[in-house]
Amino acid sequence: MSGVRSDGKAVTKQDHQERSRDPAAIELEDLGFSYPDGHRALAGITLRIEAGERVAILGPNGAGKSTLCLHLNGILEATEGTVSVGGLPIFRADDVKEVRRRVGVVFQDPDDMLFMPTVEADVAFGPSNLGLPEEEVRARVERALGAVGMGGMGGRSPHHLSFGQKKRAATAAVLSMDPEILVLDEPSSSLDPRGRREFGELLAGLGQTIIMTTHDLPYAHELCGRAVILDNGRIVADRPTDEILGDPDLLAAHDLELPHGFVMDHH
Repeated sequence: MSGVRSDGKAVTKQDHQERSRDPAAIELEDLGFSYPDGHRALAGITLRIEAGERVAILGPNGAGKSTLCLHLNGILEATEGTVSVGGLPIFRADDVKEVRRRVGVVFQDPDDMLFMPTVEADVAFGPSNLGLPEEEVRARVERALGAVGMGGMGGRSPHHLSFGQKKRAATAAVLSMDPEILVLDEPSSSLDPRGRREFGELLAGLGQTIIMTTHDLPYAHELCGRAVILDNGRIVADRPTDEILGDPDLLAAHDLELPHGFVMDHH
């Protein structure tokens, strides 16, 4: 427990205790969710993610990964248990708006997020709805497009973009809200190798807490220091990504497989 504080003094046990009382970026307590048809998608999920962490949620198709994502900003409402964002529980209608400002979700298919005639209008949509002054909206749009490497492309129609560019535009639309937490559902899916690499570089350069669902294990390895395996709506493992990917029996037990010839370079 050694270390130095910003005032130059050694970190004390009390400092550690105080830090551990800081609210987590995301905290799930015994979260359960059933769809109206009775299908139980999540059961007993308890998970704490600290600010600045990058966490991959791994698991086979149908494990509940996308359902989990939709709980992190109140799109779906827990049937049991609680979801808190920065210490703010998501259950009061007046808190949901603030939670959605803090947590941005980038869906798997960017076409679900791009509906305006131009990229610029899509990226401006969220901040405009916050009632921000026009200059601030413009500044945010410019900053968000710059962050995803699409500066100068605001006037383009989303329909004329490549899939990789659409993915970037959808991410810019979320970044324009200045979220503290970015949730990405299968960020590498449907991208060609170059688009996959470029999108990975974009994510690696962002400063937000990042939570991503993926069954692209090398992507999880590149971008996230911690991985959680979800199967049948339950957490079955939560360890450093290298440890999880270095356990072939664990992966096989949950229908996960590293690509043939993949060699892990330990960070």
